[in-house]
Amino acid sequence: MGKPLTIQDDDEKKIDDLKQYFGAPSKIAVLRMALALLEQEQQRLEKAKQWVRAVEAVRETSATTNKEMRRGSTAGKRVP
Repeated sequence: MGKPLTIQDDDEKKIDDLKQYFGAPSKIAVLRMALALLEQEQQRLEKAKQWVRAVEAVRETSATTNKEMRRGSTAGKRVP
């Protein structure tokens, strides 16, 4: 069987309100929904951190490549 969880009266009222609003079958279903949302947010934040690390890793080489591409570009120049 599951582990007991003590919920404060104010929190229980909020859970009951959410249960009714979402049509959840039980209070546990409401808590599981909340946990799923928290896990999604955690994954989103982890991906954002990975993107920051990836951007930092390629920043210097990307800037160099962009300069080289601009040098060879014909944008703004008349081509005969």
